[in-house]
Amino acid sequence: MKNENSVDRIIQIDDVNIGKCISSLRKSMHIKQKDMVARLQLLNIDISIYSYNRIEKGTQNPTVSFLLACCSILDCDINTIFGLDK
Repeated sequence: MKNENSVDRIIQIDDVNIGKCISSLRKSMHIKQKDMVARLQLLNIDISIYSYNRIEKGTQNPTVSFLLACCSILDCDINTIFGLDK
């Protein structure tokens, strides 16, 4: 059993839900999760549908390269993904 000091603990904080922002952008473009994963893989992001789903749920942290690839696919800048464009 993992404790709160475990390296695997959830790090995304409540005021910035990166996964939720990515999910909203993806859905607004009518892109399914499996298609998003395929597009990420074409950009050399090694990710499974399972890991991608965990990022959207906020239970896994994305890498910087993942975030930049999402910006490219979703045609937005990093501020949008961090919810700072409001």
